[in-house]
Amino acid sequence: MRIHTGFEIAYDCPAPTLLMLCLSVHPTRRAALETPDVLLTAPYVPVRQYIDGFGNICSRVMAPAGRFVLSADFIIHDSGQVDDFAPSAAETPVEYLPDDVLVYLLGSRYCETDKLSDIAWSLFAHTTPGWARVQTITDFVHNHIVFGYEHARPTKGAHEAYVERTGVCRDYAHLAVAFCRAMNIPARYCTGYLGDIGVPIVGEMDFSAWFEVYLDGRWYAFDARNNRPRIGRVLIARGRDATDVAISNAFGEATLVGFKVVSEDLPT
Repeated sequence: MRIHTGFEIAYDCPAPTLLMLCLSVHPTRRAALETPDVLLTAPYVPVRQYIDGFGNICSRVMAPAGRFVLSADFIIHDSGQVDDFAPSAAETPVEYLPDDVLVYLLGSRYCETDKLSDIAWSLFAHTTPGWARVQTITDFVHNHIVFGYEHARPTKGAHEAYVERTGVCRDYAHLAVAFCRAMNIPARYCTGYLGDIGVPIVGEMDFSAWFEVYLDGRWYAFDARNNRPRIGRVLIARGRDATDVAISNAFGEATLVGFKVVSEDLPT
């Protein structure tokens, strides 16, 4: 299938401001691009890109004073298949985990395993290890948190989401990641496009957050917000939590004044 994807984000900057951005399709998906995924700016400024420590494409731009618009518009191919399902996938004992996976067992800014470890073991110690345990965690988080954009705030971590029982997709992902790590299952935070393909349209499109777990020597996608296999995930970035994959970090004042995201299937 072909997916039309892109965004337009506008900022008002009272003075020239450096922006660090994570908005480009992940390197693992770029071979599927039918048209280029290019970060455009209005007014035009040079864009310098680099690969961060997690393998994501990041961009640096100096936004001029005034209205500054970032955009991208492209078509990407997708298999059209739902997320992989492997109910027999087993946990890998910690001592056998690859070195580069170990970081995804540790607590991080928004995934406070130290605060949630006892809670996780009290809730999930009795569950069957492996895929079934991760699915039980996903089910719990899906049912525990009530979704609402009014509940979002940039300082909210997994423990607060657990206590308050409200949040947005990033809060679902953070809590599920923290619970998995507390249970010695490597988990990482993902952000990207996920349109309403194959499901009822639920509202205005936004960037989406989900998570991946390491089972049986590979990573699998889980989604505590939607809690169902989905079609058409287009990965932008992976990291320990939202800190590592923020769509924008401003090193100065930059007020968000416009935000639009598109991800829709096209006729073949």
